[in-house]
Amino acid sequence: VQLQESGPGLVKPSQTLSLTCTVSGGSITTSYYYWSWIRQPPGKGLEWTGAIYSGSTYYSPSLQSRTSISRNTSNNQFALQLSSVTPEDTAVYYCARLAGSNWSFDYWGQGTQVTVSS
Repeated sequence: VQLQESGPGLVKPSQTLSLTCTVSGGSITTSYYYWSWIRQPPGKGLEWTGAIYSGSTYYSPSLQSRTSISRNTSNNQFALQLSSVTPEDTAVYYCARLAGSNWSFDYWGQGTQVTVSS
């Protein structure tokens, strides 16, 4: 399974960050796998932002009000939208697959840098 993030590397404050993860080698409709977004701000640890499973979405409580995750099963993609961004949202954003069998992330994308700046 391979995952690849894509989207703008620079977003202005107050705008919406939009990223897409394209999955190959496996279907995003396969049972027991949660398709997730994780980010790592500079100098900080990994932060789970949310996931989608079988059309249901799950969000980090701290980001829930600004986060939306959707999927396009025809293209085998899932997407992240984070609204009203600030410089604190600057991070490397990863998409990853979370296995429901053992709650571990077994496949990751390479990550994409997103900078929030005017």
